[in-house]
Amino acid sequence: MAELEFPSEGELVVCTVSDVKQNGAYTKLDTYNNLEGFIFIGEIASGWVKNIRGFVRDGQRLVCKVLRTRKDGRSVELSLKSVSDERRRDTIQAWKNEQRANQLLKVLAEKVEWDHDKTEEYAGELIEEFGTLYSAFEESAINNEALSASGFEGDWCAQFIELAIENIIPPFVHIKGTFLMECHTTEGIEVIRRALEAAESYSDEENEISITCHYDGAPQYRIELRAPDYKSGESAWESLCEDAITIVEESGGVASATRG
Repeated sequence: MAELEFPSEGELVVCTVSDVKQNGAYTKLDTYNNLEGFIFIGEIASGWVKNIRGFVRDGQRLVCKVLRTRKDGRSVELSLKSVSDERRRDTIQAWKNEQRANQLLKVLAEKVEWDHDKTEEYAGELIEEFGTLYSAFEESAINNEALSASGFEGDWCAQFIELAIENIIPPFVHIKGTFLMECHTTEGIEVIRRALEAAESYSDEENEISITCHYDGAPQYRIELRAPDYKSGESAWESLCEDAITIVEESGGVASATRG
């Protein structure tokens, strides 16, 4: 399927190590038609890197941040150390999703007898409308009117939706946060327990909302919320925070909630 021509500075890219040198590592950018990238040794890891091969190896797939375009105009400078584990996981998952979507579109093209040019044309239009090809399949799996609502029409739409429903699992929204709770009254421990139970009571099996609270060491309590969509997740988050904080404050304590 169509690939973007050149990454922008600050963008996270998936790349594969092609050659490891003493001063850095050469890579091929998987998402940019194997455009060449280079990671200087100082961008491999925080601190002193004694042996670069202890951090990267030939054939290893990495997620790097684009620092700048090199003067030759045909390669980019990358940073490995600037990418957190969480962002690396998210970027790899998004890349895998797009690879999967590309394969599904190839299947569709064979079924409806599109040639290469027509497949590329529709891929570009879907990406322009939905942001990514995977999002087009994802939206169609959730809402079978997503394509028509976006102006797409034709016999291929029904087969696109069928492929989406069969192969794409609609995602869950995950919200993570932290409670800071302190209550120094004689019933302080019981107050905080009731506040956390109140938060977890917003779990709703029928509507697929799950909320769990974890003790991270006083006064921090970690909250993990899973919901089938953003709207219901946000609603549950706001309600559970309001109730839990109110319980603590009305009992003479202090409490707050933060996202992330």
